[in-house]
Amino acid sequence: MELIIKIAVTGIIVAVLAQILSRSGRDEYALLMVLAGIIAVVLMIIPELSELYSTASSIIDF
Repeated sequence: MELIIKIAVTGIIVAVLAQILSRSGRDEYALLMVLAGIIAVVLMIIPELSELYSTASSIIDF
């Protein structure tokens, strides 16, 4: 549940900042902000996927 909240907060912050940058005429920076947000979320998910993989492999190995 904590991971979902972190992702949601990151998404809201990135969306607000991208809108502010876009409306001020800095579309390139808005795009970079969105890309940075996507990278941040992927970096948050990678450890969880690693844990899921190790759990699944330990269940399958018995």
